[in-house]
Amino acid sequence: MIKLSINEQLNQQRQKLRKQMRAKRLALSSEQQTLAAQSIIPKSLELIEQHSAQHIAFYLPFNGEISPLALINELTKQGKDLYLPVLHPFSANQLLFLKYQGQEQLEMNRFGILQPKLDVRNVLPLSELEIIFVPLVACDKQCNRLGMGGGFYDRTLAQAKHLISVGLAHHCQQVEQLPIESWDEPLDYIVLGES
Repeated sequence: MIKLSINEQLNQQRQKLRKQMRAKRLALSSEQQTLAAQSIIPKSLELIEQHSAQHIAFYLPFNGEISPLALINELTKQGKDLYLPVLHPFSANQLLFLKYQGQEQLEMNRFGILQPKLDVRNVLPLSELEIIFVPLVACDKQCNRLGMGGGFYDRTLAQAKHLISVGLAHHCQQVEQLPIESWDEPLDYIVLGES
């Protein structure tokens, strides 16, 4: 029998948890998804108002992630400047943030996730973002986040300590305690959707 190192054991735990949590997300009905997406709006608006934020980054939902689209629509009506992540074209595992111009300006990235078409005129320096809403696979009560495994958001948060980070998740994605790694960046807040 081969004995795994502590790091290998931790990695296996994280991969197993990712698989379980993705399955839980995907098991939610479309009605549950819609209810959860609506339920995150009040707390999210309260956080944005509390921090007087104008420049706010979001994500577009993928693979059962809780959808921020209704929240994005509400903030568009309020005149907020909204940004979406784009895979950096030549800097591996890095994100750029482009102004959201509407659904018609989107294309599929290499992971099958919608993102804005890259136009350097619409890139906002990370230093100008105020709040970032991030997707997650799992979270815990200490605001730790387990993502998809690419480290994109951990790198972004490590580079921009000023950013208020808010994880959005379905209630079923919260666990008591996550197995965390040294590079994992904790979030400032987590808003759980109720379905």
